[in-house]
Formats: sequence, structure tokens, C-alpha cells
Amino acid sequence: MSTTIITPMTDLDPNAALLRLMTWLSPAFPVGAFSYSHGIERAVHDGLIHDKTSLQNWLYDLMHHGSVWNDAVLFAASWRASDSGVDFQHIAELGEAMAGSKERHMETMLQGNAFLHAIRHWGVKESAFADDMPYPVAVAAIAASNGVSLKPALAAFLHAVLSNLIQGAVRLIPLGQSHGVALMAAMEMQIITIAAQAADSNLDDLGSATIMSDIMAMQHETQYSRVFRS
Repeated sequence: MSTTIITPMTDLDPNAALLRLMTWLSPAFPVGAFSYSHGIERAVHDGLIHDKTSLQNWLYDLMHHGSVWNDAVLFAASWRASDSGVDFQHIAELGEAMAGSKERHMETMLQGNAFLHAIRHWGVKESAFADDMPYPVAVAAIAASNGVSLKPALAAFLHAVLSNLIQGAVRLIPLGQSHGVALMAAMEMQIITIAAQAADSNLDDLGSATIMSDIMAMQHETQYSRVFRS
């Protein structure tokens, strides 16, 4: 795999930084996020998630104790390394190794690679990065190299991840759009809290205790009828 060192830029206009975050983390950005449920499809199939409250509890656990928290820690570590012009290949490799199932690995790696491919429109060369990179590592590296501050980038990333999972659940449970929007509003302070905690974290803070989510991700691989890829 290639060495991952990029030269950061500075003094990006705050409005430009906001626009870039909105574009990069928009549902329309071509990373295929809409096709992944992060194991939620299987959890709905097994009745573990069946309404707004059970979905909110599931997402809360992912953010505080599971894969979403780990992605936030990886994001922060990658941002700091990239902002300093330091090789962060070891962070990318760690992020890939932490994928707990085949589909979880596919989800983070394919989105990361698609993100790096699409970002070329901002003058970033794919050759500056490793051949494969987890999604949070890729987004963090690009944000840092474009002068986007860590905490806003983290908050936007977490918002995009949760919004995508909620929209998937709206289709699966089924859950009304109004309930989905209400859930995003309810998760707002949690996103801010986790973004702040992850911004001050280091790789020693990685760890997951959401065993049921991992099991659902693995069982989804053999689910007969499904809508999502994970």
C-alpha cells in the first residue's frame, strides 16, 4: 500500500469550509451510503428495532459504545495526522482491521474508496492516498487537507452517518418521515457531545461493546431477502 502523506492547506474561508462539508456529506455525494444499513436491516427483521424508541436506543449505543464511536476516534486521529502532514497509513490499516464482519468491511472500505474517487473534483489526486482507506479516515484526511476544522468536520460526519441510518430505518420499520426528523432533532446534542469527546480522544480510546450490532451485521450476510448491502 502507498504511503499516505498529504500537504494541508490553511486559511480556508469558513463559508467555503461549510459548503464543502455540506457537499461531501450530502446524500447525493456518490459514495453509495444509501445502500448500507449497518446491520439495522437484520435487527428490524429480528424485531430488535421496531419503533422510534428502539431505533434511538440502538443509535445511542453505536455512538457511545460501538462502531460509530470508533469511527469518530479514527476520524479525529486521521484529521490530526493529516493536518500535521504526518503519515497516517497505520490509522487506515487499523480502521480496516477493526471491521467486525465482511459486510462492515465492505461498507467502510467501499465508501472510503468512492469518497476518494469523487473528491478529485476539488483537485485532490487519488494517488496521494493508499489504495484502500476506511470511510472516516478518508473524510477526515480530506477535511484536514482542505483546512476544515476538526470539530465541525466530526459533527458533520456523525450527522451524515446517523441521518443515513435513520433514513434506512424509515423504509424498514416502517417509520414515518416526521418520526425520522424528530429523531434527528433528538440526537442533535448527542452528536455534539460525541464530536467533542472524539476530538479529544486518541487511538487508545478505541473499543466496542455493541455485540448485538456486530452479530446482526454478520447474520445479515446470509439473510435471504434484503434491501441493503449491509
